[in-house]
Amino acid sequence: MGKRVLLRGVELDVAEGETVGIVGPNGCGKSTLLRILAGIRAPAAGRVLVDGVRLDRLGARRRARKVALVGQEQDLPSDLLVGELVALGLTPYLPPWHGGGPHERAAVAAALAAVELADLLDRPVDQLSGGERRRVLLARGLVQETPLLLLDEPTNHLDVRHQLHLMRLVRRLDRTVVVALHDLTLAATFCDRVLVLHEGLALPLAPPHEALAPDVVDAVFGVDATPIRHPVTGDTHLLITPLRPEDMS
Repeated sequence: MGKRVLLRGVELDVAEGETVGIVGPNGCGKSTLLRILAGIRAPAAGRVLVDGVRLDRLGARRRARKVALVGQEQDLPSDLLVGELVALGLTPYLPPWHGGGPHERAAVAAALAAVELADLLDRPVDQLSGGERRRVLLARGLVQETPLLLLDEPTNHLDVRHQLHLMRLVRRLDRTVVVALHDLTLAATFCDRVLVLHEGLALPLAPPHEALAPDVVDAVFGVDATPIRHPVTGDTHLLITPLRPEDMS
């Protein structure tokens, strides 16, 4: 089978401590780009640097101490408990065959508390709902304590309250975060800058009000995006509506 180029000419320079959103239509390459940034997939050309170090020159354990990727859909081992699954995020820091001590158990408990799942520590993984699975995987990424955290659609399957809680949690982390999102309003509200992927290219990385300007959203997503300032918080939200009346039916 022939290979298809999803993205070309992507230049992404993320500052330390910044939260960057990646948005674009389905199939535009958001997940692929995150896997390349994580060093899991090699780019056809170019390189990925974290703190000036090329990821492709690092072994798996050293790479896992620099970058954590929380993927969109992952098959979770059904024979593990939630606490055991989250503890896998500590693997890069533990000697072989080390079962973990009080410090590791405390780290797991703190990560689960951060995603509001402290009471699920001993629940079998196969008994989790879709939203709980997403939050447990985020807890595993948190406990990995890498300077760079990559999140692929972390708000999928979450109710509105947990979507907002998760994004506020991400903003409070003392880490650099790159997050792929479908929800343009979440990207506009919680990201310092936004990268828009469109037709195999990446538009310039820019603040949300520029990256998600109405003309850009029209061209990329085919909808109207009207910036609205929240009367209480002062935050800017996007009011998304179809471009044509018949699309509303």
